[in-house]
Amino acid sequence: MPEIRLRAFSKLIDIIRKAATRNGLSTDAASEICRDFERRRVLQTGPHLLLLMEPEAYYTHIFSLLGLSAHGCSTYLSYAVSTVNLVEKPRKGPGWLTVDGKPVNVFGLSRSRMIGYSLLAGPGPYRFELLPTEPNTGGDTLTLLRSLLPKTQFERPAHAIKAANLVLWPKMFGGRFAFLQIDDEDIADLVADHLSDENSWLRMKLLEDPKFASNILAGLDGLASGPWSGWLPRGTDFFWFYENGKRLPLRLAEGELVHPATGMKVARFTAPDILERLANRSLIPNLLLVFLVLSILPGVRVLGGSHQPVYYPLMRYVVRRALEVAGADADLLQALATDDVPGAWGHRVIECDDDPFELYLNGRNGGMSDLIDRLGDISFAEACGSMNGFVTDPSWHELHSRLRQGLVTPADAEWAFS
Repeated sequence: MPEIRLRAFSKLIDIIRKAATRNGLSTDAASEICRDFERRRVLQTGPHLLLLMEPEAYYTHIFSLLGLSAHGCSTYLSYAVSTVNLVEKPRKGPGWLTVDGKPVNVFGLSRSRMIGYSLLAGPGPYRFELLPTEPNTGGDTLTLLRSLLPKTQFERPAHAIKAANLVLWPKMFGGRFAFLQIDDEDIADLVADHLSDENSWLRMKLLEDPKFASNILAGLDGLASGPWSGWLPRGTDFFWFYENGKRLPLRLAEGELVHPATGMKVARFTAPDILERLANRSLIPNLLLVFLVLSILPGVRVLGGSHQPVYYPLMRYVVRRALEVAGADADLLQALATDDVPGAWGHRVIECDDDPFELYLNGRNGGMSDLIDRLGDISFAEACGSMNGFVTDPSWHELHSRLRQGLVTPADAEWAFS
């Protein structure tokens, strides 16, 4: 393994250990999580930061536990994207929960405080209100759920959901697996660790090499204008800007991170400026930077949703091309070329109509091993059912059309390091 990867993985392990300690896990549990992860460098990156009883999160975690159980692991590490908004679709997203088939407002926020606001929004306070939008919605169920969730106030919605999941995990999944969930604030600390190290590859390439960052951005623009368009958009340049609870895009221009709508210069593209803003959470790494420090550099396999099996290989392609243009880091290029299945579909795989919280209410949380065994005994095709995440998705329909027309092929350069 090249030195770049060894260093990147060491930094990742340090952040995992710190996150475990901060979340109240024992020293032994934190060490075991790190040992399991070193043995099997596979990370679930699929669900957004959702409460565990949300079916999308629950059954994705079950899918991960199937693999971990088969390999004799006793710990589970998951990365949850928290740069998403509280509302992603009408009455759908981290700010909403479905109880008895009806929507419940998790934090009791008004529409004006939910629409367009991020899980990393602040300041609070935020607390679990669980307000139903319709009368006669799950009275006993909501009462029980309120009794399980933390009663404290939180500065940000992301903090509240992470704290709740730590409480809910042993109740809904039992004690077979120690659980740790990291999110984009942990990745911000990981990026800060890289950038505060003068010998860090990330600092030298991204901030101090005058061409590497621009070559990355040129690669993204090239994808956007070609047959792979739509899969890896240039939403923001390396970092999101957080201001007044809103997530705003940035553009890198003449060594400055600039808010394009106003022209405001947010930060110089230098280690001191970025480190200061990572610390106060006004800058948060974007998804490309997340996957660079979480997977591409340390050599960790990632499991994601129905879009990730396409956009993640394209990320690897963009990084590879920037390295090739620079004519450097041949050992890292070789490692990328020989990675074995660097990414795979691992989110929304299990299609099941059983409501997770109903399973808990019926006393079946203690049968987690039985559920894992039952699902492990059926075929993959049975488990994933109708595959709605693919067959109803316009992006996949468009990709299918481009494949049939020969506009994209598995032999394309963009797909070489998939």
